[in-house]
Amino acid sequence: MRNLIATFAREDDGAVTVDWVVLTGAMAVLGVTVALILKDGAINHSTSLGNKVGAISVLRD
Repeated sequence: MRNLIATFAREDDGAVTVDWVVLTGAMAVLGVTVALILKDGAINHSTSLGNKVGAISVLRD
């Protein structure tokens, strides 16, 4: 039993997977945070642009 516990303690096969899961989770949180920060500015800018484009009159022949 002690050999089994010692072998388990020395094994590091799954350590890289844990690193990637943590890194991927951090990147997902960062992406959501940036999207939430930029959301209001993007909505205001697109509304302003839509109003300007809507105010343009087109001459018809």
